[in-house]
Amino acid sequence: MKKFLVVLLIIPLFANSAQNFNTAKTQLVQLYKSNPEQTTFYCGCEFVFTGKKGIVNFTKCGYEPRKNLNRAERIEWEHVMPAENFGRHLQCWRDGGRTACKKDVTFNKMEGDMHNLQPAIGEVNGDRSNYRYSQFTDKFNQYGQCKTAVDFKERKFQPRDEIRGMIARTYLYMSDKYKINLSNQEEKLMTAWDKMFPPEKWECERNKLIEKIQGNDNKFITQQCK
Repeated sequence: MKKFLVVLLIIPLFANSAQNFNTAKTQLVQLYKSNPEQTTFYCGCEFVFTGKKGIVNFTKCGYEPRKNLNRAERIEWEHVMPAENFGRHLQCWRDGGRTACKKDVTFNKMEGDMHNLQPAIGEVNGDRSNYRYSQFTDKFNQYGQCKTAVDFKERKFQPRDEIRGMIARTYLYMSDKYKINLSNQEEKLMTAWDKMFPPEKWECERNKLIEKIQGNDNKFITQQCK
């Protein structure tokens, strides 16, 4: 019995310590293959995986590529909190950015945290870059019927209403778990979105599924789910 309990305790710790971006992507592909009704994060488009390649269906969601058709047709794993936001707290990032951090255990753990990764249309993922989330318009014409907007000049990105709560709870989680300071503006926005947009069924289920794989939950989701 004692040996059995030890094994149970080790499994989540091992999964968490071994996490990196590549393993996280592989695990997320399997997670979403098991939940094929889920849609892309920023635009709500249906997609399917052929092997590890995600293919987007534009016909039902009314997405229109802004500029890059090839990238628009594929799924990429978006860091909700950009790598720069959590990486710049580390010495390796200050020494040489993302490339210099590739061998840093702490960075790999943060970069591969599945709670911070969402399936996104590649073009939108690229356009978002590391722009801060914001609210600045009520006109959405960059991606067809997708109610997401980018202000390239001001480096701002406005996500659709349906995911603002998920974004907020992701930022609060990353800040809490990895001791990442949010600006006053970010903290106010995320706190407001967290209250305005409580978790829905998929966010609660996804949180539990990731906990089983990675070994930890997002407490900001858990505390609001039944």
